[in-house]
Formats: sequence, C-alpha cells, structure tokens
Amino acid sequence: MRLATWNVNSIRARVVRTVEFAVREDVDVLAMQEIKCKPEQFPYAEFEAAGYHVEAHGLNQWNGVAIASRLPLEQVEVGFPGMPGFAKGHDGPDAPQEARALGATVDGVRVWSLYVPNGRSLDDPHYTYKLAWLEALRGYTADALAADPDLALALTGDFNIAPTDADNGDPTVIEGVTTHVSPPERAAFQALLDAGLADTVRPLVPTGYTYWDYKQLRFPRNEGLRIDFILGSHSFADAVVGAAIHRDERKGEIPSDHVPVVVDLDLGGGDDDDRPMIF
Repeated sequence: MRLATWNVNSIRARVVRTVEFAVREDVDVLAMQEIKCKPEQFPYAEFEAAGYHVEAHGLNQWNGVAIASRLPLEQVEVGFPGMPGFAKGHDGPDAPQEARALGATVDGVRVWSLYVPNGRSLDDPHYTYKLAWLEALRGYTADALAADPDLALALTGDFNIAPTDADNGDPTVIEGVTTHVSPPERAAFQALLDAGLADTVRPLVPTGYTYWDYKQLRFPRNEGLRIDFILGSHSFADAVVGAAIHRDERKGEIPSDHVPVVVDLDLGGGDDDDRPMIF
C-alpha cells in the first residue's frame, strides 16, 4: 500500500494537481487536510474518474479533512473519541467541534487524516485549545493501542508542530515567541510518540521540510518547517519499507504551501506489487 498525506490548502482550487499527483505517484490512499469545503462541495468527480472513492468532512470554508482511496474505506469515523471543540468566546466542554479529524480502516490499517489546530499565538485561547486537542489525541492513541497492541494505526496530517530544531528552518519561528516550536507543543508531540507511535518518515528521509510560507521567498530560500507527519504504531511502522517528501509539489502554478509526505507499506499481501519503492 502507498499512503500519502497532504495539506492541499483548498481542494477545489487544487483538485487537478492533487489528482494528477495521486495518479502519477500511484498512491493508494491519500489523506488530505484543509480541504476548505463542505462534503457537498467536494470535487468527487475528478477523484472518481481516477479510480478513487472519497470520504470528506468539512463544515465551512475553513479546515476540513478527507481521505481518498482506491481500496475500500471501512469504519469511517468523524472525530476521535474525546476530541475537544472550539469557538471564540466559548468556554466549557460543549464547544462545537471543528472539522479536523477523519478516520477510516483501509486494508486493515486504521488511518486518520488530522489537521491539528494552529495555536495562533502563545497567549491565544486557540493555543490552549491546541494543547487540549493534542492531549485528547494522545489519550485516544493510548487507549486504542492498549485495547489492541497490534493495531496498525497511522496518524497522518498537518500537526502544526516542528518537534526538533532540525525541523525548523524558518527564521521567524522562534521558541518562546511563536507557536509550533514551544516546549509544551513539542512535549505534546513527544507524548504521542511515548503513547506508542513512531515517526515513520524521518528514519528514511533524514532531511527536508514539508511547509514553506508563501511570503518573503521562504521556499526559494528553503526556510521551511517539517510539520506534516505519518506517525504509526509498531505494527504500522514495521511495515514501512519506503518514504518520500515530495518537495517539487511546492513548485508550479497555484501550489499548496505544504507538500505531500508518502510511505510505502509491505502488508504481507503478496509479491505482485512491481512499483519501485521510494526512499
């Protein structure tokens, strides 16, 4: 199975290049974030013509997640258990949930497309929400793996955290000043790993960013961030045989500010897959 994640930054604006990428790279499952549309507005036809079925979750022109797959999507779930909500000026546990998490089981792999809250600034309520959201995700992960230690679980998407200094090449992103690199955010990311997940890409792709701001020539200067991940349980991570960060997708006409991250899985289903591995 070839699994990819991509913050497409509006699927309706970038459907052609998204589908072309999936077909060209022979992607079986594509998790998308920031689709920025409601399900009824999603451009299903283009994906279906390319052989993909899509499940989408969006509430308005912000956020939104989707999964496209050439394989059956089973046990589709909107939001993970315990996921908190957010609304400006709204306190308490009953805040409305945003469209930030969509899960499905594909060929025995539990895949989540996740768009972690940005945080906005260190003194913003959205930052507190971000940390609460990540803690709930950690709790879900720990519970899921406690119930089934051999579960092939993949948390994919835009985590809005650069977990180490090596993942931050943007001079405007500064610890103690901006989000994405603060100690609490990095600790929350590490807590996901401690709950039983592994970064499945970095061991195979030791350098490279996944996001570059549109402003101030960040991409030509390679002043980016690595904030898009495919985190996997041991059963998932053990099956990863290749990985790639597709930097060139940041080039060309109307690119997203993020690029796709891809892994190849050997799920023990036979030896008839003659696609070249990615490293």
